Amino acid sequence: MNQDKDTITARLLQLLQRLYAESDGLTESDGDLQLWYNRGYANGMIRALRDLGYAEQISRTVDADSEKRITGQELLPWGKAYLHGFEMGEKETREVL
Repeated sequence: MNQDKDTITARLLQLLQRLYAESDGLTESDGDLQLWYNRGYANGMIRALRDLGYAEQISRTVDADSEKRITGQELLPWGKAYLHGFEMGEKETREVL
């Protein structure tokens, strides 16, 4: 069972790394809402993984965003996309693990 969990965690970390790479350099002026969703999803994954004891593995995988990534922008289109992605990333990561 532990080996299965380790395999799943490794795959989640690979996904996290891929999502961060594809949304690297994202700015508020970028209108690609899918990228904002993906960045939020990745950060939701980070919150769940940290809560579940994987902070060290995350720090070896990505340089995580500040928790205040979109503070003050929550009602703008990219903020909404980000927040929805964040919620789903956190929820689905917890479900998988």
